[in-house]
Amino acid sequence: MRRVVVTGLGCVSPVGNSVEETWGAVVAGKCGIDTITRYDNTPFKVKYAAEVKNFDASQFMDVKMARKMGYFSKFAVAAAKQALEDAKIIDDKEILDKTSIYLGVGIGGLEVTESSMKEYFDSGMTRMPPMTIPELIPNEGAANISIAFGLHGAAHTIATACASGTDAIGNALDNIRCGRSDVVLAGGAESTQNGFANLGFTMLKALSTKWVDNPQKACRPFDKQRDGFIMGEGATLLVLEEYEHAKARGAKIYAELAGYGASCDGYHLTAPNPDGIIGGRCMTLAMQDAGIKPEDVQYYNAHGTSTHLNDSGETAMLHMAFGEAAKNLHISSTKSMTGHCLGNAGSLEALMCVKSIENNFVPPTINLDDQDYEGGCDLNYTPNKGIETKIDVAMSANFGFGGHNGCLVFKRV
Repeated sequence: MRRVVVTGLGCVSPVGNSVEETWGAVVAGKCGIDTITRYDNTPFKVKYAAEVKNFDASQFMDVKMARKMGYFSKFAVAAAKQALEDAKIIDDKEILDKTSIYLGVGIGGLEVTESSMKEYFDSGMTRMPPMTIPELIPNEGAANISIAFGLHGAAHTIATACASGTDAIGNALDNIRCGRSDVVLAGGAESTQNGFANLGFTMLKALSTKWVDNPQKACRPFDKQRDGFIMGEGATLLVLEEYEHAKARGAKIYAELAGYGASCDGYHLTAPNPDGIIGGRCMTLAMQDAGIKPEDVQYYNAHGTSTHLNDSGETAMLHMAFGEAAKNLHISSTKSMTGHCLGNAGSLEALMCVKSIENNFVPPTINLDDQDYEGGCDLNYTPNKGIETKIDVAMSANFGFGGHNGCLVFKRV
């Protein structure tokens, strides 16, 4: 089976507009959650979010092109540019011509939907912006990357809610293994920072509401006082490359993408199955695919949404998949700092795994002040301060509305 390695990284996140800024903030335990500024939050119960800050699209793309994109596409193109530059292939037209794209997008240009629908109804259903459809549909993130950088391989969009970024990377792994591509740009992108999304998720009782006076304390995975997730946004792209292809061109190799597992609960539209059996299965499948045992894994980046159902259910999955080895596993939820980036969550957390291997560092779960042992959260979640330790194998898993489960395994090369 063809081996697949990571040779380029790019990121736009609520804690930084580059990989270096994002990783540095996470290592320092810096939180990107604050009072909403993107729109007027006055009518809404939820007043805070994890917004991307100080983002200037002109640094990454043609301004005229950016005007025809939703936020998720702008973030995707920016992260793609960084990843292609990092892999040192952004000027190699021969490689780019054959490079494929797998982009996970859970929702797409929801702010475009909101503003266009307002104009539609205000005009008596006679007008809306002409670029409404091309800006909002999820596939346009991958399409804009292809247009911007001349990537002419396959360009696929994966939509499995909060598992989208993970499943995009997993599908890219299979694409390279089977020989369809030697290089794939894979990851996720999302932006739902608008009133329509705020109210939609609020109606599901999914979002945190009680930390208005101290938003940076709002996301507290595995803590007794958790009360819901906090919406984030951004994009993360990884250049994945067949190992021999990467070696032949002298590429820097960050880590090997060694395994992928997926499953679906078949249980509920919005809630995970609390017994954790099917979610645990995707972890087991990923480890089997990577040819490793539970005791080989040093670090697990948790989905860790700061909701009661997820945090206890995910812990049950870990006990199921890892058995006794779960007690020795270093775990953390970087969502405590970045918020929940939806379609970008899995790709951002895959980046955390790659960087943890590169730096032998376990990021913290901040705001974990009173661990919810009674609620079933009984493992080592690296509370409040990261630790230095040797990491040869790291895993991340994500679970989306509808019961979509995905898991990735990364190894030191």
